[in-house]
Amino acid sequence: MHDKAIAGIDQPAVSVTQGGSALVLGVPHGGTFLPDPVLSALNDTGRGLSDTDWHMARLYADLLPGVTIVAANFHRYLIDANRDPSGESLYPGQNTTGLVPMTDFDGEPIWTTPPDADEVEARRAGYHAPYHAALAAELARVRARHGVAILYDCHSIRSHVPFLFDGRLPDFNIGTNGTTTCAAQIEAAVSAICTKADGYSTVCNGRFKGGWTTRHYGQPARGIHAIQMELAQITHLASETPPFAYDPDRAGRLRPILREILQTLETLAPTLRGQP
Repeated sequence: MHDKAIAGIDQPAVSVTQGGSALVLGVPHGGTFLPDPVLSALNDTGRGLSDTDWHMARLYADLLPGVTIVAANFHRYLIDANRDPSGESLYPGQNTTGLVPMTDFDGEPIWTTPPDADEVEARRAGYHAPYHAALAAELARVRARHGVAILYDCHSIRSHVPFLFDGRLPDFNIGTNGTTTCAAQIEAAVSAICTKADGYSTVCNGRFKGGWTTRHYGQPARGIHAIQMELAQITHLASETPPFAYDPDRAGRLRPILREILQTLETLAPTLRGQP
């Protein structure tokens, strides 16, 4: 296993940890890097970076030996690596945020000076495109080695976000876009593990059905399966308010469940070779 970086602007857009497993972990929203001009253009709300997927690297660290990890280093306010580069909405008719968000998850404006179309395109080329070039390359490499690749897209969000959904979000939110982005065995296995986990709630294809990454790469007929896991942050944070501190006790209860999920997917991978 080794690390390499893909060049972006000002710092690497994406970090890649290559391994020999059939699994690839995508982490599009764990980064916090913003170039100084972008940081200056944000208002105080935006500079709080409240919509970060906090502590993803720590939460998933060392759960599966040999797993490949593709992680965006930039913050989603710069450009969202899990949005369609065309700008098309993932959830038409519902509140959501776009390729370059104009508001946070509470619907509050985040910019003093919003980017214009040329700036959005520069960000797409400098950050979004390198992230997906790296992810596509790793999925192709893993599929060539194993005959199949499984993309597990790692996400988290606050458990209460009224702008996006009513009430409290379940702890485990599994997204397969209606079992179209992966084999049914994958969805069933992950759902079974989450459902039996004591003290946790689970939904499959609820509010979060899988973002652009899952929908774009999940092509089971081509040997690439994709599944999104959106965790309620209360499962591993001390508080879903600043400073969004990692809670070792909560995370310690959660990590064995995540480990079982990844190990189960690794075991399933050989059985998926050659499936239509």
